Amino acid sequence: MIKPIDTKNSNVSIVDDDLITCEAYLHLFKSVHIEAYAYQNANDFLNSYNKKTGCLILDVRMPGMSGLELLEHLQAHNIKIPAIVVTGYGDVTMAVRAMKAGAEDFFVKPVNQQTLLEASQRCLIKNYNIPDKIEEQINRLSKREKEVMDLIVEGKLNKQMAALLKISISTVEVHRANVMRKMEVKTLAELIKKIYYFTNLNKN
Repeated sequence: MIKPIDTKNSNVSIVDDDLITCEAYLHLFKSVHIEAYAYQNANDFLNSYNKKTGCLILDVRMPGMSGLELLEHLQAHNIKIPAIVVTGYGDVTMAVRAMKAGAEDFFVKPVNQQTLLEASQRCLIKNYNIPDKIEEQINRLSKREKEVMDLIVEGKLNKQMAALLKISISTVEVHRANVMRKMEVKTLAELIKKIYYFTNLNKN
């Protein structure tokens, strides 16, 4: 059963150059009280993107930037939106490329309405849970660990952090290890990416 999701990140964005398809999808989401917007090309979507899209439904073949190119563009700019790729001419190579670019599902038209709604619901729930989980992880940190994390994100070295916080380098290393464990990341790049994602999401 499809239920409405009460979240600021629950918008569905449809990018498809077929006007009839767009209208059908809009009607479908309206019927289950999910806010949706349609764009007939990738550039229109990018120009209107406001970081509140919780699910992206893409056609592959469109004038200008294709759906797969749009996915790869978003991935290159570290914009993570759960996406569903729908195409009339799918093959294994295309599906693999879509999944590598971050697609959650890949369907060949025509798509059963219930199947599309359920896939969209999974995307919306996944996107909604991401910021909540990051916030929960941040709240696990002690005051000192948050200070260390902020300095890590600023690019400070252990020696610099020790001087700024007036603690030993070994203590910095302990706090740093705790930050990595509690934030559930293995590398500094993952930590920085996670914090930037959370910060940018909360600006909107």
